[in-house]
Amino acid sequence: GKPGWEGERQYRLPPVPLPRSLPPLRPGQPAQIVEPRGLLYIQQREFAVTTPRDGSVSILGSDDATTCHLVVLRHTGSGATCLTHCDGSDTEAEVSLIMSSVKSFSNTEEYGRLEVHLVGGFNDDRQLSQKLTNQLLRAFDLQPDDVHLVTFCVTELNDREEKDIHFPIIYGIAVNVKTAEIFPATFPEKGPDEDLRSAHILMGAALTNIYDAKMEQLHIGPYFWRPFPHVDFWLEQDDKQILQNLSTSPLAEPPHFVSHIRSTLTFLKEHPFPSQSLFPDRKPRIYKKNEEGLWEQVCSDKI
Repeated sequence: GKPGWEGERQYRLPPVPLPRSLPPLRPGQPAQIVEPRGLLYIQQREFAVTTPRDGSVSILGSDDATTCHLVVLRHTGSGATCLTHCDGSDTEAEVSLIMSSVKSFSNTEEYGRLEVHLVGGFNDDRQLSQKLTNQLLRAFDLQPDDVHLVTFCVTELNDREEKDIHFPIIYGIAVNVKTAEIFPATFPEKGPDEDLRSAHILMGAALTNIYDAKMEQLHIGPYFWRPFPHVDFWLEQDDKQILQNLSTSPLAEPPHFVSHIRSTLTFLKEHPFPSQSLFPDRKPRIYKKNEEGLWEQVCSDKI
């Protein structure tokens, strides 16, 4: 988003959403723990799209959003559903990408409409959440297609205060691709390849599609980066320094933030040249769900 456009234009607010049999997302709902069976977990700057016909994945989920926003885009006719975790790095391009990915599964002549659900952010000191909310509204408003805003639980609408410190109410959501239900959620398992995927983000990745719904396969990589600058310096810092310097909202991070960053930095130290150690054959790491509904790596020679 270009600085200075906020407040210069009126948004076309969508009509009141149609009554739905499903209860709307309520900030008061406690976060449900979502186990890994049938789950496709989305990290920051990743997205995935699938349909109710998917025999492997029934839940798309993402969490640990502080200033980030979680976006669900769904076509009510085909049921094609996309979840992405946006951080404001290139919002307009990201919205175009998820729009085309959902439309690729939906016949445009088909009955139904595109619906979007925006969740995340809070009243942070630097107003990064507010800026991202505005960027997302503007990017969807610029789309040639009609997009109906159904859930709007962002920034000040997702804010709670405790001892004068602001926090998000909802940090994570899951969407059931079969029923379209969206609910606050937390995920004990964020894999596979959690450190590899986090390293890719920390090194400045663009928004990446990680799932092939037609093959029902998760594709990670191939990712390439240069050695992380001063990695030893960062690994020597105490928790407070890491929190202050590597978070957009140090006071509102979930408790595991620092250990997650340390783990990612350690991974980057171990793999300064991923083309040699991780992707020597330049092929992605491919996973399929096994009979227990868990991800299992597929040998690349079988593909």
